[in-house]
Amino acid sequence: MTETSSEPKVPGAREGTQGGSTRAGGSRDLVTESGRTSIADSVVAKMVGMTAREVGGVYRMGGGAARAFGAVRERVTGGQDTGGAARGVTVEVGERQAAVDIDLVVEYGVAIPDLAGAVRRNVITGVERMTGLEVTEVNISIDDVHLPDDDSGEAEDGEPRVQ
Repeated sequence: MTETSSEPKVPGAREGTQGGSTRAGGSRDLVTESGRTSIADSVVAKMVGMTAREVGGVYRMGGGAARAFGAVRERVTGGQDTGGAARGVTVEVGERQAAVDIDLVVEYGVAIPDLAGAVRRNVITGVERMTGLEVTEVNISIDDVHLPDDDSGEAEDGEPRVQ
């Protein structure tokens, strides 16, 4: 990031962290008189993916297309899932702020509003603590629900039950 503008890059972002902002851990400015620290979108996306997965009730990250693309990417890269932690996550990182979009598959029976609130809290707390960026928004899309019998289509030995 080589932007020199002091305006936030994140659309609709609040202007509250400029200058000498202080959070719970003390001074956390990424832009100081001594220099600038920039954090790549992909780094924040991995952090978001990991913190979102920590919440009970999240079955998987990413919609159907993201999961299919990840499977293709694994084949192309020789089995290395280079984007696994960030699958289903899109972020936009500015100099001081970040906005997050997350696609989730949830476990059946979980209260979606409660789950979304818990994911938001975990993501905001984790990203702000690890990066010093202010998280301005966390948008969550529920793309699917994992049913208890979704895994029962295969026998215990991994063979399909019907041929």
